[in-house]
Order: sequence, then C-alpha cells, then structure tokens
Amino acid sequence: MSRTTPARPVDVEALFPELATLRGTTTRLHPRPGRPAPSASSVGGPMLWPTDEPWPVCAEAHGRARGRRPADIRRQRQVLASAWAREQTPGPTDEERELLDELDREHRIPGASETDPLPMIGLAQLYRRDVPDLPTGPGDGDLLQVFWCPFDAHGPGRYDLELQLRWRRSWEVGDVLTAPPQPLVVGSDRFVPEPCVLHPEQVVTYPFAGLLPEGLCARIDAWEDALEEGAEHAADAGAPEPLGYQYDLSIPPGWRVGGFASWHATDPYPVDCPTCTTPMRLLLTIDSSEWDGGSGSWRPLEDRNQPTHRSATPTAVTVGRCGELNVFACPNDPEHPHRWSLQ
Repeated sequence: MSRTTPARPVDVEALFPELATLRGTTTRLHPRPGRPAPSASSVGGPMLWPTDEPWPVCAEAHGRARGRRPADIRRQRQVLASAWAREQTPGPTDEERELLDELDREHRIPGASETDPLPMIGLAQLYRRDVPDLPTGPGDGDLLQVFWCPFDAHGPGRYDLELQLRWRRSWEVGDVLTAPPQPLVVGSDRFVPEPCVLHPEQVVTYPFAGLLPEGLCARIDAWEDALEEGAEHAADAGAPEPLGYQYDLSIPPGWRVGGFASWHATDPYPVDCPTCTTPMRLLLTIDSSEWDGGSGSWRPLEDRNQPTHRSATPTAVTVGRCGELNVFACPNDPEHPHRWSLQ
C-alpha cells in the first residue's frame, strides 16, 4: 500500500510568497514492516552485496564483548507484538514475562578484543529508481547502502555513532551474499532495524526557520504568535493546537532523502565538505519515528486509524534520545567523506 501525506493545513506560499523561491523537495521513505528482497529498496532488509566483497566492519577500538544478542532482540519484539495484539487479555502472560526477561539479558563474548573486526549492521539500501531525490553516486552508481556499528562508542567522547556509506552500480553485482556476517552482541536494541519495505513519496519542503532571511523569519514568528494568542482566548478547550512553521509547514518528519535538514536540537551550523570545503547537502535523514505529538499533521492518510505506538515506529530504530540523524554529502564529488548531525 502506498502512503500519502495529507495536504498542508494552509498554503504557506500564499501567506509568505518569498518561500516560493526557496521551495524544495524531499522523498519520504515511509518504511513499513515487510519482507524485502535484495533487489528492493529497504530499511533493515537484505543487501545486494557481492559474495566476493568483504562485508563492512568497524575497526575502531572500543568495547564490543558485552551486549544483547540480535536474535534475542527480534524474538522479544515478536513476543511483545503478539501479546499486545490479543483481543482478550492483551499483554504478556507470566510465562511470556519470564521469556522476555531472559531475552533482555546481556551476554559476554569470552576472549573478545576491543580491536576485533566487528561486522556492521546493514541499516538501509536505496535504489535511485525508487527514490526521486536520491542523487547519482560515483561512476553513475544507482544504489546507496548504509551501515552502522551497533555500539555508540566512537569519537573523542566515546559516545558517537559510526556510519559507512557505500555506492555501487547494482547491475554489476553477480552472486549475492545470502548470509552476511552479523555481530554476536550489540550495544542496544535501537541499532537493530526491523525489515521494512519502502513506499517513497516526494513532497514539497522548505528550509528550517532559523536559516530563512531575517525579515521573513520575523514575519513567520509574528504569525505564529498571533495564532497562539488566538488559541489562548478561544472558548473551545478541545480546539487543535495552533499551526507552526516548523511542525506543520516546512520539514516533514520520518526517514527521507534530500531536502533540508532540521536543526531543532541545536543551532544551525555550517556543514562543509572536509575535503574541498564546499557546503554539503542533506543526503539522508534517519528518524526515530515518522510522526509524534508535535508533527501529527504529517501522518499519512493510510495510517490515520492506526495506533500511533504501532505505526509511527516501524523500523524499531532509535537515534540518540528519540531524535534523528542527518547525513550530508558533497555535491561536487559523492566520493568525498560524508558528515552527519544528530538532532
């Protein structure tokens, strides 16, 4: 089933005509649980990976000998989903609770070294034929594959993520690796994605408010203040929350490709290519949920009757404290190193 973003509550360009020159597009990926094939774009699905090519590994020194087993994490999710789906007496039984406690247990890998090659987790793969806003990769590459280390133990502070992005020409792949190496344990269940098929949808988007021209930003602020003041004086206590540029009119939540980055957790800062200093462009947003209480107007029409706790977090991936990860690429040369920002 396709996913359809509802029309925006107001025509923002009619209110602020200057935005027409700043309009962009982004492709919402709309991941949903499924059984994707290696030939399909997916989150958490099997990768189109050649049998004769080494699987990506994290070689940075950090603890990797203690954590939860990926198979236990997936089993725990299945048990919980089945328990809460029961029409009569939903929720885990005493027997299921015992199983869940066992599945939640951490395990230690005897003899593991901090420098042992650690297989990375295949997070997503995107074919350009499916995603309108996905740029062409090096050498006309049509497939972007994203991997991450299942421990947030990187960088100077030892709390950062580690990502690897690979571009390839899909038509050159012969025999496909069917059983890629997997980490024996992971630092958290939030690193283990559920297999999801994608329903890409291109939508209109506008820049983050803090990056708009000063005068335009001030006018938008004044408009929002007037809406909030009107809501405070409204007699209807059940009236919807007043509209906001950030939450309803500019940047959609959820997994998406291209468009503009949100800077809601930090002040905007330059993201320049470390090789050529060119300002980088947003390539991919990895989000913890497709909508939340503040961004519910972006909820797809097909999901309006579905419980939020079941339909808004299909990938089971959580970035930071329920945030999003924005990955940037150099527009001059896609082979230059990527950068990312946690919001």
